[in-house]
Amino acid sequence: MPQKPFRLGVDVGGTFTDFLVVDAEGRAKLHKTPTTPDDPSIGLLKGLEELAADFGLGAGEFAQAIATIVHGMTVATNAVLTRKGARTGLITTYGFRDVLQMRRGYRPERYNNRYQHPAPLVRRRLRRTVRERLDPTGRELEPVDRQDALAAIEFLKTEGVESIAVCFMHSHAGSGHEEEVAALVTERLPEAYLTVSSKLLPQPRIYDRVSTTVINAYVGPVVARYLRSLTRRLEQLGFRGNLLVMQSNGGVAGAAATIEAAASTLLSGPAAAPVAASALTLEHGWKDIVTMDMGGTSFDTALVRDRTPLVTTDGQIDGLPVALSMLDIHTVGAGGGSIAWVDAGGMLRVGPQSAGAKPGPVCYGLGGAEPTCTDADLVLGYLDPDYFLGGRMKLDVRGAREAIKTAIADPLGISVEKAALGIFDVINVNMAEAIREVSVKRGFDPREFPLVVAGGAGPIHCAAIALELGISSIFVPRMSSVLCAAGMVLSDFRHDYVRGHRSLLGDSEAEALLARFQEMRAEGSRQLAAEGIAEALVSDIWSMDLRYPGQHHEVNVEIGEDDVSDPAAIVARFHRRHEQLYGYSAAEMPVEVLTLRLTCIGETRKPELRQRQIAQGGEPAARKGSRPIYLHAAGGFVAVDVCDGDRLGPGSRLAGPLLAESQTMTVVVPPGFALACDAMGNFLLSSSNANGP
Repeated sequence: MPQKPFRLGVDVGGTFTDFLVVDAEGRAKLHKTPTTPDDPSIGLLKGLEELAADFGLGAGEFAQAIATIVHGMTVATNAVLTRKGARTGLITTYGFRDVLQMRRGYRPERYNNRYQHPAPLVRRRLRRTVRERLDPTGRELEPVDRQDALAAIEFLKTEGVESIAVCFMHSHAGSGHEEEVAALVTERLPEAYLTVSSKLLPQPRIYDRVSTTVINAYVGPVVARYLRSLTRRLEQLGFRGNLLVMQSNGGVAGAAATIEAAASTLLSGPAAAPVAASALTLEHGWKDIVTMDMGGTSFDTALVRDRTPLVTTDGQIDGLPVALSMLDIHTVGAGGGSIAWVDAGGMLRVGPQSAGAKPGPVCYGLGGAEPTCTDADLVLGYLDPDYFLGGRMKLDVRGAREAIKTAIADPLGISVEKAALGIFDVINVNMAEAIREVSVKRGFDPREFPLVVAGGAGPIHCAAIALELGISSIFVPRMSSVLCAAGMVLSDFRHDYVRGHRSLLGDSEAEALLARFQEMRAEGSRQLAAEGIAEALVSDIWSMDLRYPGQHHEVNVEIGEDDVSDPAAIVARFHRRHEQLYGYSAAEMPVEVLTLRLTCIGETRKPELRQRQIAQGGEPAARKGSRPIYLHAAGGFVAVDVCDGDRLGPGSRLAGPLLAESQTMTVVVPPGFALACDAMGNFLLSSSNANGP
């Protein structure tokens, strides 16, 4: 056996922790184990032990044979959602103590008089101000009042804060004042986790910048403790390889860089699905796809254009802005564990509350009492109670039926089957609407995109969602249930840099723009070198945030290095993108630069993912039997063929209705759809009923 033949992707989800192990020959093995919410590392280590046993190795021996672990985690996300982050203090400019509550000055839901903004992560008492001021160009108007700064630090120290955020007005144009106060914090409170906005996010807009800085400070100590504890426990087990962390931007970073910019992990897990989807669909020639990832607690969807997932700098978590670069992923509370309920008006709802991993759906038999989407799928026949996770977990049909009867069927005066169907339909509509958010509302027609499916529950619901949207082509990877874990082993190092630079775009700006871009490139190269990436494997992506003067929003436009000296080409590109997004452009108006962005990419060695040998025998040998499932077209239950998905290989083609079951997923193929296998054994569903191309 080679010394370190294994590369491992680990995605901690709300219900299951997913593993994908790739050996030196590129053979991939899938594994799932229940997530342990109180300490995700417990489930991770348990999964390692189970995988070691599958390979006939001891846990320590297996750990020593792993070259790289790429970890997607929910630690930062959960800290914000549950408000269990660090006790955080904010030091900001005098007069701006309440910027976290004033926000952008308008109500997001303008016609909702009862709308309540989420509570700030920093209590007002822990927000302290310092007299200082720069103008928008970075020119000093008032120096830092050292006594104010020292008083603020001493107060926060007596209050027992664990973390401090420093964010001053216009610090994007000059970092000197923040650096001066940061040095005092380090001197007087060295044990505190420190986040400085001019280092994390030097860009205009005070509220977005202070919100992002505070979020980073709030989750930083939690992420740091988790990663240091996990590193220590892995080392005790014998692991001596590289521990990398999946970032929200679709790349990976080392543990040290992740601890410094902890907020970059807020979409750590979901960001990997579009990366894997782009790689696995290459042989089909698809450049544009839409991804859906239906796990246990949430549904994540993203758009990929020209094999590149779309990126946003206008993200949110629980209503709090995060201006770091992250994949443009839309998330809703719709997963296998989403709880079904009847509201005060007698309407059936599903989610956003979830049963999670503890207690989980009722049918898991782990103490859950409220009906979930998984319980409905079981009642409708889509899941085999004796073959869930390849038979490793038995499902309780009677318990699922009783929960649906008590909570849904009886209050609505309908049968259990109709109630289960209602749950199935409602959650499908919710997920289809989420896909419209990343497609239709961004100027794209979802019918023009193949749907790539991820998540353990995704293959059950994908055909119904495709019909709702008019999508005719569906791609279900063999490793769909662990697609995020697969994306992690396929991801490159990726670091994002930003510089505020407000000016009108013109020839006179070319030299200044080039200098700022080169400054960011040098910073990225140094970071990647520290992470062991050779200069020959480094590349970068340049872009600008542009707008018409006076606009409140801007449009990000990607450029090449040579474009900096050709502002007319950049302007033309901006007009075209503005037209696509908003339905108009104003070619007669000048264009203003607000922000410069550079993404530095360090290419990693990627395994050629190959699943274990697919069993031979074709369609006849794959047929396992039949069972009744609910079909909309028939208006009731119909017995359909059940195939062993692990025995369907390249060239197989079957017409629906049918079920294709493997150990980690079930593909529901309704009437009007055909299922085929590509050369790698992935499933392709095509429909004659949808309206797509």
